[in-house]
Amino acid sequence: MKRCYDYLIVGSGLYGATFAYRAKKAGKKCLVIDKRIHTGGNIYCENIEGINVHKYGAHIFHTSNKEVWNFVNSIVEFNRYTNSPVANYKGKLYNLPFNMNTFYQMWGVRTPEEAESVLDSQRREALINLNGREPSNLEEQAKMLIGRDIYETLIKGYTEKQWGRPCKELPAFIIRRLPVRMIFDNNYFNDKYQGIPIGGYNKLIDGLLEGIEVRLNCDFFGNREELSLLADKIVYTGPIDEFYDYKFGKLQYRTVSFETTVEETANYQGNAVVNYTDSDIPFTRIIEHKHFEMFGQEIYNSSFGFRIFR
Repeated sequence: MKRCYDYLIVGSGLYGATFAYRAKKAGKKCLVIDKRIHTGGNIYCENIEGINVHKYGAHIFHTSNKEVWNFVNSIVEFNRYTNSPVANYKGKLYNLPFNMNTFYQMWGVRTPEEAESVLDSQRREALINLNGREPSNLEEQAKMLIGRDIYETLIKGYTEKQWGRPCKELPAFIIRRLPVRMIFDNNYFNDKYQGIPIGGYNKLIDGLLEGIEVRLNCDFFGNREELSLLADKIVYTGPIDEFYDYKFGKLQYRTVSFETTVEETANYQGNAVVNYTDSDIPFTRIIEHKHFEMFGQEIYNSSFGFRIFR
């Protein structure tokens, strides 16, 4: 049987769409399928009240690779959005990631020397409690890295909501690369380039898939044998356990659920991302999507937001 395509690409998200784009440039014929009714996978945006809402959770593009940055900007222009989340603990606000702004808000310290003094004192306390052994869980590791105050205020409740289990039951390695900055810098990422596509991620996906055949509402596993015969090779971008028919059981993917609201206010929280680190608050964060693209611009009358539950 003669195959019609060089590649069958299962999934129209960022990887699948980029692979299809590159393959087409190389003279290959591709068919992209997706079981959803839209392209874009988890970076798909839905326009609500004039706001590009990241339907499956916030995505901020960031890279230190200039070639990658130039490539995505050749498809659609990106803005200069800088990810600077805020943490809310019992009504008090703290800047993230942990930096001199955070330390000033936590302890009133104004210099790196003063901040290091407090951190060193609390790290020594954590070291004494370990009694010479290595940290065996996330709680012990976090206290060694950042001290008791920041752990209990900004890490413990948020992390336990995120993972659905106590920090003492989570492995230490999860938090070993915790960023700590002794400067006043709220930029979450260290990468040189970051931003959001102007007009939303759909423009990026549409540009990547231009001129490529796409079939939506097409479940690969619903007709796997026939679809597999269409192409010489398959590029699969879905859940890996499903591809192997759960031969080794189901992977324990963390799931995210959203509660969505349209607020009749021009500016609900003043920032795209606010984390709620208090364990008594049932969600992990609120995302106000307009701030991804409308920072520094005239604010519209309404605001669309997600409350995110893990």
